[in-house]
Amino acid sequence: MKVKHAAWIVTSTLAGAAVLTAAAVAAALMQRERRRASKPLPESKQLPNAAQLRDKVVLITGSSRGLGLALAEEFGHHGAKLVLTARDSDELERARLLVLERTSVEPNRIMTMPADLRRPEEVQSLVQRATEHFGGIDILVNNAGVIAVGPIESQTIENFRNVMDMNFFSGVQCSMMVLPQMLSRRDGVIVNISSVGGKVAVPHLLPYTASKFAVTGFSQGLHAELRAKGIHVLTVCPGLMRTGSHLNALFSGDAPREYRWFSLLANLPGVSSSAQDAARTIVSAVISKSTEISITPQATVVSRVSQVLPELTACLSSATNRFLPNPGPDGSPVRRGGEVRELELMPAATVGWSVAQHYNQIG
Repeated sequence: MKVKHAAWIVTSTLAGAAVLTAAAVAAALMQRERRRASKPLPESKQLPNAAQLRDKVVLITGSSRGLGLALAEEFGHHGAKLVLTARDSDELERARLLVLERTSVEPNRIMTMPADLRRPEEVQSLVQRATEHFGGIDILVNNAGVIAVGPIESQTIENFRNVMDMNFFSGVQCSMMVLPQMLSRRDGVIVNISSVGGKVAVPHLLPYTASKFAVTGFSQGLHAELRAKGIHVLTVCPGLMRTGSHLNALFSGDAPREYRWFSLLANLPGVSSSAQDAARTIVSAVISKSTEISITPQATVVSRVSQVLPELTACLSSATNRFLPNPGPDGSPVRRGGEVRELELMPAATVGWSVAQHYNQIG
């Protein structure tokens, strides 16, 4: 009995030490991330063959904030001409000024145009004006999208339609609009920003996951059809990224608790990738003409395991769901992350706020 009691004490002590060590490491990583996020990002080192991007016209959708803004900066570092678009004109103007401040892009080499990409006529006008202004579009980055978080009980058909329109059909419409000029030149690049959620179904993210599965399939099929016609299609499947997007994600059900788990994972160093690193990886893949990339080791492992061991993946997803919040009261409104921060955990909140400020997520 005494031996068992001693063993229990040793085991408990070791477990406690492990937890404290993990907490200390996480705190140190977060402290470093806060310092990094609070400083201006340095201009990127030149990638091999980066000269290929000089004077290329790059249209980036959803480029007023988050990953889209990080991509604009990264392409700008390599001498590209930029076309930025988003729905909010004020946000878009702030993004333009940030790109000019943080890169060597000259004012006449960056164009902004507000557009709602759910509307085909606005997509057509965007592509037409960008083509007239710069003479053509060499690279299209379909990045625009929205994240909807909450259990299936809190979702509506309208939620699914809205997310599909933003995440899937906006990219399809932009691709179809730029394809004629790319096909006539037999040259061009289309980058589709999907997600690890487009490879593995993630609980409490069903509208988002469904839309990203559609993006992945569309992008892979587009590559199959266009590769022999001189057009390079890149599918990007990131894991979690520190872009500040949690503040503008849409939460339903028990919104404060949904926000708490999502914001923690989205800002935890070691689990999520920095926006700058993600943007640099994507631009590098454009230069090297990669067909498909994952960002973060976790995303790579999860997508591969899901293909080899689908039953295990399904069991793990189901087990994960048990730890997520229960549905809120019927009729609970959909709310932005920035409106439900009261339960956000520290110090991840500080990291997330700094990143969000840097990437224009806060008006």
